[in-house]
Amino acid sequence: MSSGALFFAVFLACVVEAVEALTIVLAAGTGRDWRSAISGVVSGVVVLAMLVAVLGPALTLMPIGTMRMPIGTMRLVIGGLLVIFGLHWLRKAVLRAAGLKALRDEDACYAAELAAAEAVPAERRALVGDWYSFSLSFKGVVLEGVEVAFIVVTFGANQHSIPLAGVAALVAVLAVTIAGIAVRAPLSRVPENTMKFVVGIMLTSFGVFWGAEGAGAQWPGADAALLILIPVMTVFAVALVVWLRRVRVQPPTRSPRGAQEVPA
Repeated sequence: MSSGALFFAVFLACVVEAVEALTIVLAAGTGRDWRSAISGVVSGVVVLAMLVAVLGPALTLMPIGTMRMPIGTMRLVIGGLLVIFGLHWLRKAVLRAAGLKALRDEDACYAAELAAAEAVPAERRALVGDWYSFSLSFKGVVLEGVEVAFIVVTFGANQHSIPLAGVAALVAVLAVTIAGIAVRAPLSRVPENTMKFVVGIMLTSFGVFWGAEGAGAQWPGADAALLILIPVMTVFAVALVVWLRRVRVQPPTRSPRGAQEVPA
């Protein structure tokens, strides 16, 4: 896997989660107190950075008895985890693209978070001026960032380039933050589902690739096999979308007796 592919995969995943976290932070700051909301963001970022710093070396140097984890075992574990995460993202993206699941509306999410923030009484704790703003921003950053931290650690550890994966995550967060400050509104025009679709395909493809290598398989052409695996996964996902759209719009059929309608 090239450094460019690593950077791109981590960057896209981070953009998706950063957009969702931005919506929460904007609601906390606008509806309550910006200083407390920013403190929550900083605290959440620190927690995620510590998570990456601890799990990265632990994953690459995890002992098995008196031996270090072999690269094959590590790739099998990482590949399996990436397949789970990738299929989770891809499933939601496919259902949304097929019209079976509502697209995420950042404006509606922002309005709901803002209304909830404005309804809670003010509460000061220790050095935090408004506890609700702080806790809402903190939880939003941490919850949305855990998946990003996982991707940074797994991709970075497998390629022995956690710093590069961390830089990609940082660039994505800064880009979304700057865009949010510039427009002072949720980034509702960001094609979030398209990015989730792409990220889901990449995570699943790399997971299958590394998992198979960890299990002892040898791909024809080594890393070049990804140039076939990713398009195949893309075609399969698009075919699922097309099929689900047809199933969704297909009219119900009647039973032979015509007494009861049975969905197709």
